[in-house]
Amino acid sequence: MTSPSPSVSVARATLCERAVAAGPASLSDVELLAVLLTRKARGAPAWGSATRLLRTYGSLCEVARSSPHQLLSEPHLDASRVAWLLAAFELGRRVTVRLLTENRSVIGSFESVATWAHPRLAGLEHEEVWVLMLDGRNGLKSATRVAQGGVHGCALTPKDVLRPPVRDGASAFVLVHNHPSGDPTPSAEDVAMTQAVSTAADLVGVPLLDHVIVARGGATSLTEFGALG
Repeated sequence: MTSPSPSVSVARATLCERAVAAGPASLSDVELLAVLLTRKARGAPAWGSATRLLRTYGSLCEVARSSPHQLLSEPHLDASRVAWLLAAFELGRRVTVRLLTENRSVIGSFESVATWAHPRLAGLEHEEVWVLMLDGRNGLKSATRVAQGGVHGCALTPKDVLRPPVRDGASAFVLVHNHPSGDPTPSAEDVAMTQAVSTAADLVGVPLLDHVIVARGGATSLTEFGALG
C-alpha cells in the first residue's frame, strides 16, 4: 500500500493534535469527518472524502441519518470507513440518550416527554411507537418500543400498547411516536388510536396520561390537541 504523502500526514496529525489539545468541539464538521475518515484510509485523502460527503448530503445531520447502503454507494468510502462513521454517530447518540436517563426522569409534562423522545426518535426515517411506564410520582420506570414500521406508519392495537404497562405494574403511562415526515401534526389515525387506547387503559386501571408526537419540526401533545379528555 502506498504511504500517504507528507502533506496528508501533517494535516492528519494537526487535526488530531487540535482535537486532543483544544477538544473536538474546536473542529468544524468537515474536520471532524476528516479525523474519522483517516482511519485505514484508502484512495482519496480524508479531507476530500469529508468535503464530498458534506456536499452530497448537505449537512452533518443528513450524513448521520444516512443508511449504511447509502454511504457505501459513495465511491470514496469503503466498508471500513463507513463502519467508523456509523460507530461514531451511534456513540454520540447513545451518550446523548444516557445523559438524559442517568437518573429516573420525572415525566410530569408534555415538555419532559418531548425532551425524552426528541433525541431518540425525531431524526428516524421510519416510525416507532414507544410506551413510557410511570410510577406513582410520574417517575420513568421503563420505556418499551411496541411497534416499528416504515415511513407509512405502524400497525398497532390497544392490546399491544397496554401489555407493557400492565406487565410492569405501572401507575400510568405515556404513548410516544415519531413522524418521519418532519411534521408533528396528529393525523386522524393518530387521534382515533389515542382515543381507543385511552378507553382500554381506563378499563384496566392504568390511565394514559398523554400521547406525544415528535418530529424534526417539533412536538405535539394529543392531550393539548384535544384528543384526550
